[in-house]
Amino acid sequence: MASSPAEARKRRHHAGGGGYTPPYAAMVVDVKSGRTLHAVNEDAARIPASLTKVMTLYMLFEQMERGRFDMDSELKVSSYAASQPPTKLGLRPGTTLSVGDAIKSMITLSANDASVVVAENIAGSEDAFAEQMTRKARALGMSSTRFSNANGLPASPPNITTARDLTVLARAIQERFPRYFPLFQTRAFQYGSRTIRGHNRLLGKVEGVDGIKTGYTRASGFNLMTSAKSEGHQIVSVVLGGRSGASRDKIMTDLVLANLPRATTSGRSSVMVAEAPEREERARPEERVRPEERPRVAAAEPAPIPVPRPETVSAPMPAAARAYAPMPTQTPIAPPRPVPAGQPLQISNMRPVTATTTPSAMRWSIGAQPADAKVLRPPANVDTTSSIAKLAEPAAEPVKVAENRAEPAASSVARKSDTVPARVQAPEPAPAMSHQAAVVASGKWVIQLGATDDEGKAKEILARARAKAAGSLASASGFTEKVEKGGSTLFRARFAGFDDSKDAQNACAKLKRGGFSCFATKS
Repeated sequence: MASSPAEARKRRHHAGGGGYTPPYAAMVVDVKSGRTLHAVNEDAARIPASLTKVMTLYMLFEQMERGRFDMDSELKVSSYAASQPPTKLGLRPGTTLSVGDAIKSMITLSANDASVVVAENIAGSEDAFAEQMTRKARALGMSSTRFSNANGLPASPPNITTARDLTVLARAIQERFPRYFPLFQTRAFQYGSRTIRGHNRLLGKVEGVDGIKTGYTRASGFNLMTSAKSEGHQIVSVVLGGRSGASRDKIMTDLVLANLPRATTSGRSSVMVAEAPEREERARPEERVRPEERPRVAAAEPAPIPVPRPETVSAPMPAAARAYAPMPTQTPIAPPRPVPAGQPLQISNMRPVTATTTPSAMRWSIGAQPADAKVLRPPANVDTTSSIAKLAEPAAEPVKVAENRAEPAASSVARKSDTVPARVQAPEPAPAMSHQAAVVASGKWVIQLGATDDEGKAKEILARARAKAAGSLASASGFTEKVEKGGSTLFRARFAGFDDSKDAQNACAKLKRGGFSCFATKS
């Protein structure tokens, strides 16, 4: 985050426009079954930026569980920790920081100085702590992840991970530390006379989202790790390389709304994330190594107990994400490729920056939700019968920022049978329909493309859908339907006029191939 509003605006403009196209990846995993519900470039090397702090917090929670620290424990602040670039608390050398404030500042502000304070108080130096982080990643089965620092700032070699590895971490931190994981729901906290507000705009805005972390550097793009639970469904999702904070949030919102209802509600069938034994740590010097003398991360690591590769059941790709996706092929996905020991990723073309959180985060900050806040919810009775073609991971190549390359074409979608019976929507209280809905709701079947808290957006969805599937919707009438659910007002985007389920399913199938969410139900 920039140190002044003017600098923040300048950096926002630089990061969000001008053909800025950071390397994209995304993955959604059903926590209970372990199935992959959505995946794009999930095994390609990416820079985590401030998502690094999730592993730093994992290491801290582990020490708290062992009794070494509690929320009131005081951590010493070194001059090196205090010198970290923004975003930061502005700690002074020789002072102390409580564990509770360190945790909350890392979750909300993404404080870089607090992250190094934690690292040094646990391991003696940030370098030693980074080695511990990498060993922990290996123990969890994060075979393609390597850390060089505790806060995600640009480094040489850089922190490297994959979307798949980050879903493992997202599951592990809540399964291992259920007592501390609710802290990721923190939207604001009081630090002295300051009220520090968080960067995660999905909290309180998308139903079920309960954490966890945002991140940004110029090289990484706009990153987000999310956990969501609702009515027995539970998923973890990762989006890496968003072009802006707003587009990243839109992609994640679409992924959660589309995939959370598809997650199983039955008992857990997947193996919980387990840690492999770590080898005994070597003795390390207590003094801080200067950055220019920083050694490369240790090469040899113990063989981890791998997390079983989950079955892949791909969901239709959100429209906002299709712009990032490469053209699909029939080539099967290669297994994860670890970063070779002692051979750091080539990053000569990367441009380091000092920000690790969304540059416009302070503009986006939210505290307690107002009473009339609108919450996005997954549409009822989501049709899960269609799936997209599995996207093949491109050949290994150095990660670099593509400054001005053309936007990749949208992916194609694998057809499935159009004769799958529609799932009938469960009865619910009669909604307050608009006049337009009452006029056009003809025929026995309707299709729904989604629901939003803005009627204008619902109408825009209808217009885009008609442009995409004009033939299938030639005799259909688009309308919005106003509903009140859970104290929130939503507008459903629907088409009516289908006399049988097959016509409705065919229309939905074509829309899904065009990147829309869609399900059919009786009118």
